[in-house]
Amino acid sequence: MADKVKFGIIGTGAIATMHADALKKSRNAELVAVFDQVTERAQAFAEKYNVRAAADFESFLADKEVEAVTIATPTGIHGKVAVPAALAGKHILCEKPLDVTTDKADEIIDACHQSGVILMSVFQSRFVKNVGLIKQAIQAGRFGKIVLASAQCKWFREQKYYDSASWRGTWALDGGGALMNQSIHTIDLLLYLNGDVEEVSALTGTLSHTGIEVEDNAVAILKFKNGALGTIEGSTSCAPGFPRRVEISGTLGSVVLEDNKIIRWQFVNDEPGDEEIRKNFGIGEVISGGGAGDPMAISSEGHRVQIEDLADAILAGQKEVELSGLEGRRAVELICSIYKSAQSGAPVKICGKCNK
Repeated sequence: MADKVKFGIIGTGAIATMHADALKKSRNAELVAVFDQVTERAQAFAEKYNVRAAADFESFLADKEVEAVTIATPTGIHGKVAVPAALAGKHILCEKPLDVTTDKADEIIDACHQSGVILMSVFQSRFVKNVGLIKQAIQAGRFGKIVLASAQCKWFREQKYYDSASWRGTWALDGGGALMNQSIHTIDLLLYLNGDVEEVSALTGTLSHTGIEVEDNAVAILKFKNGALGTIEGSTSCAPGFPRRVEISGTLGSVVLEDNKIIRWQFVNDEPGDEEIRKNFGIGEVISGGGAGDPMAISSEGHRVQIEDLADAILAGQKEVELSGLEGRRAVELICSIYKSAQSGAPVKICGKCNK
């Protein structure tokens, strides 16, 4: 039985570098091939990582050695490459977001289901130990009735970030701005920890950047299905950039997570282990976080952990993973609903999708 899953990467931009670096460090996966529509870029990437560059997309899909594919193209192209890759029998690791709309995300989900391959969404923050501690505490009822839940991703991107590629800041290929591109990891954590949102009201604006179609600032008010209220703040205008933040408050306790570090862990009634967690305030793994002011400051360690989780599932013959395509769809649906509310000036109800 093979002990490593062989990966190919589609797209060779900045995020592909993080995935390739993560694959180099992985215990159960390795990179063997890449494809990019710009041949020279694919060749340079392949030489850097000592792998082969496919001459065209068809030959990449026909490569029987490639068992799993990382989708690292601009968001608006995800479905165009993920669907044929899935239909060719490749397991799919898709960078966030799955695609620019829920309909396009559904096409990827359906193709993977039809082909019997695993689809995993890239949300590496879920693998942070402290996130697991918070999730367990919520499931155990430690916070009592959760009444407020919020997410903040107040980052900073210079104008040159958007100027660096023609697709950045476009609806068609970026799918959105500060929310869909930067804040989506924090929004995913909010949904993972506190459950789905029932209704949202929002405002968005392009306040500090030029030449982009999408928002660089957004605020949203949420009503969760569990009855809690909440807010989302997303920005790429807040110099110098601040840590991502998730706050959960209930009738019996509250927690604050900054990047992957717990900075507040308070309860009406302490239990064994609480003081130990408080002793470790401000301490966390280098799995996620960073990137508040520099997109290249994000560690590839989280990608390694997630790649290994997917590879374990493939090697074990599993049909599904916890961080599935449907899980990845949740954040896309919420963000698209925020955009709809901001454009219409009215609250938007979120139906969700649980029938797959």
